[in-house]
Amino acid sequence: MKQIIAIGGGGFGRNPNQRIIEKYIIDQSSESRPNVLFIPTASAEDKSYIVNFYSCFNGLDCNPSHLNLFQRTPRIEGLINKADIIYVGGGNTKSMLAVWKEWKLDKLLFKAYNKGTVLAGVSAGAICWFDTGITDSWASNLNYIDCLGILPGSCCPHYDSEKDRKPSVHKFIEHEKIKSVYAIEDGAAVHFVDDVPYKNISFFKNSKVFFVDKQNSIVQEKPQKMVSI
Repeated sequence: MKQIIAIGGGGFGRNPNQRIIEKYIIDQSSESRPNVLFIPTASAEDKSYIVNFYSCFNGLDCNPSHLNLFQRTPRIEGLINKADIIYVGGGNTKSMLAVWKEWKLDKLLFKAYNKGTVLAGVSAGAICWFDTGITDSWASNLNYIDCLGILPGSCCPHYDSEKDRKPSVHKFIEHEKIKSVYAIEDGAAVHFVDDVPYKNISFFKNSKVFFVDKQNSIVQEKPQKMVSI
């Protein structure tokens, strides 16, 4: 079974002691005590972010570790092969993908997905799995960029918490730059199984997921059925 859990915002980066969505991710592994690998490339491996990761996952039944690409880099393939769960943090998506390609990490993540490693992430770590993603990698404006292409379609995180997200998504679809978007609010996530949506998860009160596309020349937001955890 191939799995991806795309989180719109929230989680251990803001509150490492909450552990709601993180426990859900751990529970999706078939291993009783899974190896969890954190990849904080998008934040330029921010030290406080890595500390929060360990503060959170050390409180769960798992073996946490992280991958550095901006220091002396370990043997990446060995770390990826050992991981039962890979969690990608938020930050600058465009810069993250460029670094990944230089290290051929993009190809290793494809292999991990196909062998059943659970892939997860928030913000940049959510959109990276799709064909395209809506990103604030540029300071001036939101844009859409090509991502890894493991999942079809496009994704936009922080749909409720950042005021430019919704109008930008609507504009891109209206002008047919992209066909459709999974728009994920903070405190929500989409769990994909074998490339298709399996469950829409809410771990903040009233957080939502929308599927946004154009029908009869009108951009429509379709709220998805949510499951609270």
